[in-house]
Amino acid sequence: MTLRVNGVHHDLDLDHRVTLLDALREHLDLTGAKKGCDHGQCGACTVLLDGRRANSCLLLAVALDGCEITTVEGLAGPDGALHPLQHAFMEHDAFQCGYCTPGRLCSAVGALREARRPPHQPVIHGGAAPRPPHRRCVSGPGALSRCCRGSSSSSRPS
Repeated sequence: MTLRVNGVHHDLDLDHRVTLLDALREHLDLTGAKKGCDHGQCGACTVLLDGRRANSCLLLAVALDGCEITTVEGLAGPDGALHPLQHAFMEHDAFQCGYCTPGRLCSAVGALREARRPPHQPVIHGGAAPRPPHRRCVSGPGALSRCCRGSSSSSRPS
């Protein structure tokens, strides 16, 4: 099978029971995504799957053949410049011990991308989109966007 991770194709021979999280950490040495609860509740394993937030501990790697996966290691630009949200997290001390920070960064980038969708496409958290969208689901990405604009001189798009 082939996984496209952070823009690079990886041909892997994986057991059909291997999660994406384990494939990233154990087979590709990408250790940014962390194993926290292993139930998809804590967010430490969050990556971007085709640009949307996903809990990598819940996804079987073999089901993702051909998908574009972005980990925290892939948020930086090709020149190594940090993503604007990475700068914002550093400038505003938006981390504690740092264990879940990579998942929070991927989640924040995904939330901002989802917030750019037309108003009739609600931001989805977890399974189904709430009807009507809860205020938290819509206001959070705006706050992140304002923080990012105000704290980074980088103009690199997310």
